[in-house]
Order: sequence, then C-alpha cells, then structure tokens
Amino acid sequence: MEIKAYLERIGISDEKIIPSYESLLKLQRAHLFTVPYENIDCLSTEPLSLKISDLYEKVVIKKRGGFCFELNRLFEDLLKSLGFQAKSYFARFWRDEEGIPIRRHRVVEVTLDGKKYICDVGIGAVCPRFPLLLSEGLIQEDFGESYKFIYEEKYGWVLYEYRHAQWQRYFSFTTEMTTEEDFEVITHFCQTHPKSKFNKKLMVALKTPDGRRSIDTNTYKEFVGKSLTYIEENMNEDRLSEILIEKFGIRITENLKLK
Repeated sequence: MEIKAYLERIGISDEKIIPSYESLLKLQRAHLFTVPYENIDCLSTEPLSLKISDLYEKVVIKKRGGFCFELNRLFEDLLKSLGFQAKSYFARFWRDEEGIPIRRHRVVEVTLDGKKYICDVGIGAVCPRFPLLLSEGLIQEDFGESYKFIYEEKYGWVLYEYRHAQWQRYFSFTTEMTTEEDFEVITHFCQTHPKSKFNKKLMVALKTPDGRRSIDTNTYKEFVGKSLTYIEENMNEDRLSEILIEKFGIRITENLKLK
C-alpha cells in the first residue's frame, strides 16, 4: 500500500503525520468525507475480498467505497502504516434493529498515550465523526449528536446515542481476539445469505462537512445537519449513474451491476 496515494485519495496532502489525537481526528473525518459507504459489490456475484491489496485497488486506485468490513479494515491498515497502535473488533449494530442483532459490524480501536479510542469509517447512517474515547458514562458530543459508552455484562462495550429524546443502543463490541478469517466469514454472509440486508438493494452514503448524501435503491437525498434539503425519487439507471459519479465519485462499469 502506498501511503502517499491513500492520503491523497482522502484529500490529505503529502505531510508528516505523527500518531496523535489531532491526526487521528483529521484522518477519520477526511475518510468519511471522501470515501463513500456503498454495497455495490454485495449486489454482484463477485466474491468480496478483504485482502489489503484488493481493498487498496478498489478504494484508492478505482476510487470506490465499500462497507464496514472493507473500509475499517483498510483504515486500520493505514493507521498502522502511519505508526498508530490499532486493531479491530467484531460488533453488533443495534440502530433500527429489532431483537438482538448478529455480530456483523467491525470497529477499530486505537491506543494513544494510554487511552483507547474507537473509530469507525464504515457506517452509511448518521454516525460519530470523531474518535470516541472509551470511557464509561462520558457523554461525547459533536455535530449536534451525543454518544456515551456503557459496559454491559451481556454485550460488552455498548455505544449509546441520544436519539428521539432517549438513549438508545448504537453498536456494541467485545474485546476478544479476532482474525481476518473471522471477518471473511461474516463478509461472505453479508454478501450471500438470504437474511442479509446488504444484498437486497443499493445503499450508498457519504458524509459532508455540513451533513450527508445518500442513495436508497433509486432515491437520492441530501441532508444539512438533520434536515432533508433535497430529494430525487424514482431515478432511472442513467440518472442513477450520473448521481453516483457527480455526488459519490463512483463510476458504474460493465462489471458493476445495480439493483
């Protein structure tokens, strides 16, 4: 992996980056603003790969995006290449889920000066845009959003978000060792299993400095803060391809199929 090319992909000029909270914050936000969450490959029959070389080719060279197992894998490797102490954990994603969700999410832990932070660049929905200090009960606020960690015996570290006037589970994770083979198995599930939500419809999202953009099947939306400012529905395939290029930098080719 060429670090300079990766940094340029996320809009950071060739500069010396040393492991610090300020650098971590800059890298996380830059990634969220430039690399889209997208599940296009989950809609195809081409097996997803979590090899760094393949992810680098997809995200940096071809300027695509990906979902959590791809983006957080690549982001973790970038952090390690820059001298950060980082590793990944399996997580349960609770937002808008009924019942107990399976562990089908990946988060990155970074240790700085004896403190642990949780980073995530692989969520399409509203999400933390900054490294979250892993400290129980501490309310952490940014971009009009509030989060806090609570340790629960059953689910491990649980991130709560303040939503609809109450604290709700966002994601949870435990800290036992995981391997890339573990992540490969659940990635295969996400792409192929009938119960997976990732292989049913097109989902694309990108954070912006003042909001976010998203595609859900054939509907495009723009938000400023929490306010919907633009919507375009029932797009045909040509218009969808235009939006993907203009708003997300994704160019559809013969090898990419849309649902």
